Amino acid sequence: MKHIHIIGIGGTFMGGVAAIAKEAGFTVSGCDAKMYPPMSTQLEALGIDVHEGFDAAQLEQYPADVYVIGNVAKRGMDVVEAVLNRGLPYTSGPQWLAENVLHKHWVLAVAGTHGKTTTASMLAWVLEYAGLAPGFLIGGVPQNFNVSARLPQTPRQDPDSTSPFFVIEADEYDTAFFDKRSKFVHYRPRTAVLNNLEFDHADIFADLAAIQTQFHHLVRTVPSEGLIVSNGAERNLEVTLEKGCWTPVERFGCESGWKIGEVFADGSFDVYLNGNKAGHVGWEIIGEHNRMNALAVIAAARHAGVDVQTACEALSVFKNVKRRMETKGTVNGITVYDDFAHHPTAIATTVAGLRQKVGKARILAVLEPRSNTMKLGTMKAALPQSLQEADRVYCYAGGVDWDVAEALSPLGGKLYTGKEFETFVAEIVRQAQAGDHILVMSNGGFGGIHDKLLAALKENA
Repeated sequence: MKHIHIIGIGGTFMGGVAAIAKEAGFTVSGCDAKMYPPMSTQLEALGIDVHEGFDAAQLEQYPADVYVIGNVAKRGMDVVEAVLNRGLPYTSGPQWLAENVLHKHWVLAVAGTHGKTTTASMLAWVLEYAGLAPGFLIGGVPQNFNVSARLPQTPRQDPDSTSPFFVIEADEYDTAFFDKRSKFVHYRPRTAVLNNLEFDHADIFADLAAIQTQFHHLVRTVPSEGLIVSNGAERNLEVTLEKGCWTPVERFGCESGWKIGEVFADGSFDVYLNGNKAGHVGWEIIGEHNRMNALAVIAAARHAGVDVQTACEALSVFKNVKRRMETKGTVNGITVYDDFAHHPTAIATTVAGLRQKVGKARILAVLEPRSNTMKLGTMKAALPQSLQEADRVYCYAGGVDWDVAEALSPLGGKLYTGKEFETFVAEIVRQAQAGDHILVMSNGGFGGIHDKLLAALKENA
């Protein structure tokens, strides 16, 4: 039984790799600096030993056959320098996954600046509902499964076999300190979903063109007998495909392809293909972006053999991913939500989706600019507009070097900023009124602010 030790195991991707390796029969251990749910609880439930810190001493405690190094690990870290100096075998998470798991399977990869986790979760669920029992690795926890990763299972139609399908969230972030290609270049999908493409990850990409180059590297890996499902309303994706494409393309969000028809008051909607009604999705999930995600999923699932009606039925009982407009609790008529949004476009879409749901009720948007791009201030000019639909905006300024109050000053009197966390929480509680909706947006734990808000609101009752 081979032993792998994962350096940077706490991230959603590397935690998923750990879960899959454990299920595949490997001995798995790992290390990271900070751990928080859902990965901390998932790894604990799997019985995976996690060492805190990046010290070199752990190499004696965990003498592995190979060290799987995440992109959180940098040159200069003691454990990294020790692995290199001792000549120990190492690889990246994407490469380990490709060589040990993905090469045997029909990979369905979901790429894009926004919506990867939700769309990959939807796609895995549709295949599961259809009895195809896919494996998956997703950067979140789909509530239809309650795990972020698993190996392919036994399909309902053929109990003597293992499913050929594997759904993966295909991230464009770099692979490792020794491999600066995007992670998704390793996955070699047969079905590739391209959801959207904007500038992001300013810490590793100089400009939009640099990201488009990586997306085109992904396009180059899709076989001519495969399928690319692409957002036809996204000019940046069209430019990418124009660089060269050797695979059939089905587009969604445009007239000549998959399109959203009538949207009903209950959130359900009709699905059209090439101008003809093809199905109906009866769900209550809010937001135009989620309807677009659904179109992409229906097209990708059809490529894997799932008929449109079955896909629509599956989506009608899809439960959204944790940390995607997840209701954390309601106290005194005040509802607190948790959402992963951290890019201006995603923030605007999330606020707009909640507005559609709550009508004229007050939305208190609470933001932690925590992503590397946000910390650099690259997107700060776009933040005020992205938060415009909120009634009040609370932006935590404790983790950035740029002037949050100045950048968000166009929001005027609806803005509150603060660097002292407890005071920041207290101000939100002081302003909250019965009927309000507190929307917390961060791609991290945000100091457990959701529970702190709910506890303080209860005390103020």
